[in-house]
Amino acid sequence: MIRRQRSTLSVPGHSEKMLKKAFELAADVVMLDMEDSVPLEAKSAARELVTAALKNVENWNGGISVRVNSVDTPYCFRDVIEVAQAAPAKIDSIVLPKVDSAGDVHFLSRLLDGIEAETGTQTPIAIDASIESAIGIENIAEIASAPRVRSLIFGIADYSASIGARLSSISGHGENEEEMYPGHRWNFAMSKIVQTAKAHNLLAIDAPYGSFRDLQGLVKSAKIASALGFDGKWAIHPGQIETINGVFSPSQEEIDRANRVLAASKAALGGAAAIDGRMIDKATVRLAQKLIDSI
Repeated sequence: MIRRQRSTLSVPGHSEKMLKKAFELAADVVMLDMEDSVPLEAKSAARELVTAALKNVENWNGGISVRVNSVDTPYCFRDVIEVAQAAPAKIDSIVLPKVDSAGDVHFLSRLLDGIEAETGTQTPIAIDASIESAIGIENIAEIASAPRVRSLIFGIADYSASIGARLSSISGHGENEEEMYPGHRWNFAMSKIVQTAKAHNLLAIDAPYGSFRDLQGLVKSAKIASALGFDGKWAIHPGQIETINGVFSPSQEEIDRANRVLAASKAALGGAAAIDGRMIDKATVRLAQKLIDSI
């Protein structure tokens, strides 16, 4: 069974203080980051701190992911080997950034094969593939079909750069979009990621919202992602977790509506049913059942 992943808190791997604090928060998943949030001169230190954090974590009921550097860097293979060898049982998934082809995933999967064989790890470490380029979108079905893939993640900033989109904000992570384009600039890419993820029974996780003090903007961004079918969203600040969890959790009104639909369908013995003058078909029943199952 795939773990619920409404919120994923990205934690800079070179910050010992943040690494300790992360496991006291209410994120569904804590992601220990060794990639973009870590400066080049701190890459080695981040590996050591992330490894220590994994060894020391206790009584944490959420998920743990580790984001390594991309396969086209001199850091990726050592990131994977050192972290996964030291604490394989603590890691639910490796987040692989900038995945352009299934070959990137196959490389990581085979590397994990060897590590798990050496350490005797019984539960395989999953792979979360971050789609961050035009070529990644082009190859997304093959990526989703690759071994160990558990989720597809939208990397909005690097994707924007790959297609030559205009920079709408300082962070490049979803703010000020209305000023750039009258519709939703990322609808195609986001819908493609969701469609592919669901076709392969994977999670779809949205990019972070960069302006961490703008909770209204975060709510809007998260609601759009949820409406498109994403299962959750990254957080780059602890103050975003509660909002993200709230948006990606069904409201009491939605739960009550789903229960009414299921009750009406059951009373009709699987045949045509109606509530408040509205017909209920099998697709509506499936939607209602999926919502109840997600609680």
